[in-house]
Amino acid sequence: MEFNVVNHQLCVDNININGVAASSLFLIGDVQTIQLSSAFDTPPESLIIKPLALIPKA
Repeated sequence: MEFNVVNHQLCVDNININGVAASSLFLIGDVQTIQLSSAFDTPPESLIIKPLALIPKA
């Protein structure tokens, strides 16, 4: 996906951030490339690994 935005003259006076979402990007200014990634942060004790149960064919 290519997303082009042209801000000719940008003046930021004040910014208040009350919270962020699970996945967010906050940017003021210019950037050539943005690469987004994510990580699944789960404690090891909440991860359940067990064999898959096969469903028999009728």
